[in-house]
Amino acid sequence: MPVRSLSSPVLKWPRREEVLEALKVWVEELQNDPRVWAVGYFGSLAEDTWGVGSDVDLVIIIKEKNPPPFWERALKFSYPDLPVPADLLIYTLEEWARLRARSRWKIKWLFTRGNQLP
Repeated sequence: MPVRSLSSPVLKWPRREEVLEALKVWVEELQNDPRVWAVGYFGSLAEDTWGVGSDVDLVIIIKEKNPPPFWERALKFSYPDLPVPADLLIYTLEEWARLRARSRWKIKWLFTRGNQLP
């Protein structure tokens, strides 16, 4: 998370590279979860408009027969080592297939199971 620089009121925000490195470490852990089919990021981090105050927008695609409701899915994922706040959007493979056709998101994939984009 952002930290104060010494005793000044100025916040030191993590550099984009630091956030990407932390994401890569987190995604390595997620790869061990058989439900996780793909993980990517979008928004300011993907569009190179990252700056002070930016969070990380993440999309996770899961393969699960009876997933919890959409609004509860993020509770199953923990990300304590990410240096900034994160917004997790978690879709099933079926939901993602329907959404992808209408989506204008520019997603940069960090992991896809079987190296296939969902």
